[in-house]
Amino acid sequence: MRTRYRSGAVPFRILVLAALLGAVPARAAEPVPVEIVRVPAYSEGIVFDQAGYAYISHGKYVSRISLAGDSSVLSSIWAETGSPNGHKVLADGTHLVCDREQHAVLHLDKNGKIIGKASSQCEGRSLRSPNDLTLDPRGGFYFTDPGESAEEPIGTVHYVDTKGTTHLAAGGLLYPNGIVLRPGGKTLLVGESKRNRILEFPVTTQGKLGPMRVFAELPAVSGDQIDNQPDGMALDTEGNLYVAHYGMRQVQVLDPNGKLIRRLPGGNLTTSNVAFAGPKMDQLYISGALGAQDTQGALFRLDLPGVEGLRILPAASE
Repeated sequence: MRTRYRSGAVPFRILVLAALLGAVPARAAEPVPVEIVRVPAYSEGIVFDQAGYAYISHGKYVSRISLAGDSSVLSSIWAETGSPNGHKVLADGTHLVCDREQHAVLHLDKNGKIIGKASSQCEGRSLRSPNDLTLDPRGGFYFTDPGESAEEPIGTVHYVDTKGTTHLAAGGLLYPNGIVLRPGGKTLLVGESKRNRILEFPVTTQGKLGPMRVFAELPAVSGDQIDNQPDGMALDTEGNLYVAHYGMRQVQVLDPNGKLIRRLPGGNLTTSNVAFAGPKMDQLYISGALGAQDTQGALFRLDLPGVEGLRILPAASE
């Protein structure tokens, strides 16, 4: 029987031939993680400054990394704080670093010297172990404090206003970890590690959060994976969320509605944090460790052509 095609339909054999000739774009190849540098211990808090230097936390140190091409990466100890974790750079070039041992968010100068504590208590109570933070472009910042909440839901989210006062923004969480504020400052996303999910909070006013909802449930551990805990997060310009998935050797990509749309290789088994960088903001850097937390830490890069990471680094102040 002679095959008939609807008007405008393209025969399958023509599509195959066109693909072979390059007329139909093939699916992009899976990105391959490129190892950038290793450090002695599990690494966290990947962040970039205005000059393009990268910073990762490991052990009691923060190292600064000069990315001068794939074969010429230099790493040096930039600061010693105690137990550094999440990290952000401010417009004046100074740094905020969450530190578990000091029970504070530390303020460091451009050279890694501790200036003081940007937050160490909330409503008369000492902080437990600040973990990660996100900047509010209108001033201030949010941070997570999981404390001893791995078994009991006592983890908290805090906001530090422009006067330096720390406010309780949310509580009752089972190990709150990575945190990002969407552009416009109206929505806060928080990884709840021990429940393997991402939470969404509406920002009603600056530093004030409305009722939370579950933004996404993440994939569970399988095969040779050892855990499934969301850690650090980053956004691209399309509103997609990139989640370092600890123990999964993956970065999960969620669309603006929380749907899982891609699973990227993480390089590290215990992926801890992610940050976009590069001239086109299409390179995703991933911190963590090659194995369990007592193995070497490493920084990997994924090249993601066609993706543009959201720029969260404030422009350098005059």
